[in-house]
Amino acid sequence: MSSGKYSGFTDVAKQAMMQTQESMLEVKTRKNKLYIGIPKEVSFQENRIPLTPLSVALLVNNGHDVMLESNAGKAANFLDKDYSEQGARIVYDTKSVYEADVIIKIAPPTMAEIELMKPGQLLISTLQPATMKPEILQALMQKKITALCFEYLLDEGGTLTVVRAMSEIVGATSILIAAEYLSNVFEGKGLMLGGITGVPPTEIVILGAGTVGEYAARTALSLGAEVKVFDPSIYKLRRLQNNIGNRVFTSVVQPIVLEKAITTCDVAIGAMRAEDGRSPCIISEATVSRMKRDSVIIDVSIDQGGCFETSEVTNHTNPVFRKYDVIHYCVPNIASRVARTATYALTNIFAPILVDIGDHGGIKNVIWKKTGVRNAVYIYQGHLTNKHIADRFSLPCKDLDLLIVSSL
Repeated sequence: MSSGKYSGFTDVAKQAMMQTQESMLEVKTRKNKLYIGIPKEVSFQENRIPLTPLSVALLVNNGHDVMLESNAGKAANFLDKDYSEQGARIVYDTKSVYEADVIIKIAPPTMAEIELMKPGQLLISTLQPATMKPEILQALMQKKITALCFEYLLDEGGTLTVVRAMSEIVGATSILIAAEYLSNVFEGKGLMLGGITGVPPTEIVILGAGTVGEYAARTALSLGAEVKVFDPSIYKLRRLQNNIGNRVFTSVVQPIVLEKAITTCDVAIGAMRAEDGRSPCIISEATVSRMKRDSVIIDVSIDQGGCFETSEVTNHTNPVFRKYDVIHYCVPNIASRVARTATYALTNIFAPILVDIGDHGGIKNVIWKKTGVRNAVYIYQGHLTNKHIADRFSLPCKDLDLLIVSSL
């Protein structure tokens, strides 16, 4: 082999050249390629990110491009190199991210972010109708954005899939938070949530028998606490009993029974939600003033106003305050406290939707074929399609099905 293809190489080099070489994973090339942008969140203490590195790998292997703003996943302990190793392109300029065709983020867009967006983009984010301002809607409509709010995404069973996932996290985490503030470490009463043999268990009252209430009850029971659940709906109470599989104390909201439970409990969880508007405030300041010293209130419903008259919005930096010697924890975004777990829950929902958008040739076809995604659309190509939002802001609303049909 002194001449020819391998001439000039040493014997070792020749042998290396003839070794079996590593095969690179095939990346599909497709006509319906998506350019997905993930900007860094600017909302206060929003630590979640919509896609994990492995979900980015799934999208890249399906022939799509993903751009990630540097440090977008840092708060959830996902580093830039974790994403770049899976095929994402890391950019350091926010404006570059908004050149993508699809923008996916957690918090609702700000006016500054909308200014960076280009006409005709697809936006997937939260909506938060309670705090949304009409100028945000108008700006999105003027740029002919198609916008999906993932609070309204439905799964195959008709459940609000993101809302349920976050509610499961919040329900379980609220009990763990309560356990922290009952301990001496946080200047609490010095109780172990649940108790031990020969020591009476701690008493926990949960207001609301929805998903948050159910998972709070599950976690509290597993730790050995005594649980009481109140809700106006017999159906929800019965469903909670059946789902948990244990017989727990349940009651409709009767003022005398509820007041006695609140004033004798160690922890009270407020998890009563309203479909639209403010959550019901069912615990008065007078009742809170009679609660046991160093007892703990976790008001999960604070983003809708709260269940306790004494509740005031706090944040992850300063999460608690004391009133009548009762510890109040009133942080609206509890899921960001466990941002990595929340991100895993979100990516399980978002990644398949993005794959479907590519496989079906665009968002229009996915909306037409999948009812759950259609339910989440509130602006389609600049037209407001959500009647509840339109009525609230006195804006014209168009039928989404007719808009899609007219463009087929």
